[in-house]
Amino acid sequence: MEQLQWLGVVRHGLSTGNVLAQEAETGGLEIIDIPERDADVPLSDTGREQARAVGKWLGDRPADERPAIAVVSPYLRTRQTAELALAGSGIPMTVDERLRDRELGVLDLLTGRGVQNRLPDEFARRTRLGKFYYRPPGGESWADMLLRLRALLRDLREDHPGGRVLLFAHEASVLLVRYLAEGLSEAELMEIAHATTVANCSISTWQRVDGSLRPGLFNEVGHLHAEGAPATRQEDVDAEPV
Repeated sequence: MEQLQWLGVVRHGLSTGNVLAQEAETGGLEIIDIPERDADVPLSDTGREQARAVGKWLGDRPADERPAIAVVSPYLRTRQTAELALAGSGIPMTVDERLRDRELGVLDLLTGRGVQNRLPDEFARRTRLGKFYYRPPGGESWADMLLRLRALLRDLREDHPGGRVLLFAHEASVLLVRYLAEGLSEAELMEIAHATTVANCSISTWQRVDGSLRPGLFNEVGHLHAEGAPATRQEDVDAEPV
């Protein structure tokens, strides 16, 4: 079976939920006061500008280096990012629910302090199992997310052989796509995850060389610092307790 020639993934732009989550964490609160359900959290004004900066980066690519299709998480902040980034590019966009963010179950809207104080048994269980395998009641582990990402990438290989595919997704998705593309171990993935904050509207890419996907960019944010583009901000976090 012919493989993808190029794969890229963009994390969504700064959302209103990211801002509220950072304020709650730094303020020592237990609850993140986000009014919308996770799927309906929109981009902030900064996030919109970041998405347009991704669009400029795409527009600066030679025609033969641009993606042929974009596949997008159904969550509002991701769809808004893709729509702004792809505007006028002619790149078709399709939505796939397998790219949705990690479902947090009982941990939803709790800060790290909130989990420790309100759900001490879950805090201890998560500490023992680690992020890769820990599944909160009603939610998903990273291993669960990998099941749907593997299925999505298999379908993309079948539907777009030799193609160039750009994903618009979430922080965990960027790390897990890297895990799959580079054949990492759990330990290698966790080392990267502990050392990396995946920035809003960062770009990560892989190019097929000699039959294997080789890393190109990872968590690249240079396009956000170009003239007229907003700088990456400290609110570049997801509403997920660490």
